[in-house]
Amino acid sequence: MSRVRRSASLGLLAVGTILALAVTLPAQVGRRQGMIEPNIADEKDLLKLPHLNSALAKGIVERRPFANMMDLHKFLIQSFDNKQLSELYTKMFLPINLNMATREEIMLIPGMGNRMVREFLEYRPYTAITQFRKEIGKYVDDAEVARLEKYVFVPINLNSATDETLLSIPGLTPELLRALKDHRPFKNPQEFRSEIAKYMSANELGRLERYLTF
Repeated sequence: MSRVRRSASLGLLAVGTILALAVTLPAQVGRRQGMIEPNIADEKDLLKLPHLNSALAKGIVERRPFANMMDLHKFLIQSFDNKQLSELYTKMFLPINLNMATREEIMLIPGMGNRMVREFLEYRPYTAITQFRKEIGKYVDDAEVARLEKYVFVPINLNSATDETLLSIPGLTPELLRALKDHRPFKNPQEFRSEIAKYMSANELGRLERYLTF
């Protein structure tokens, strides 16, 4: 093989390696595709959603951050029937932790059935959102995988996550990203809370922490 051809081959190999890494190091929060995140949406955006009125939008804002989707559901179920909730949850949903969500919480995803819940649970623990796409893609088509992805996340290791992965967390700003990186590594959640409390309120800290592992 000539030197030119060898160099070209090595160049293509390098490009292929970079592309492979891009595929295997994805964001850990599913692509939201316009889904409203109830822990950060303002009242104006909440009022655009099906069935929500001013009192309920204000109630969501006053009670957040919600630790999980079930907590939000317990508030909303006092005002809506199951059909109305399903319509609302196609537009607004707090992503569920794929490794910790209960069967009851997973069933809050619109269109979810017992069979698919079993598939969600079978592949625990999930290590990446790509694993979710691959495994659930065995049972439904790409469009349905993309729909389901809007409702889930895989916990993010704060000490090793890439910028892309951290920025997939709803509401994470470039300024906060720099702060997180400046203080790494964090030994435990307590150290994280102590350091990052300098940059955000206790409510915002709680909202962020639900996505993280150490």
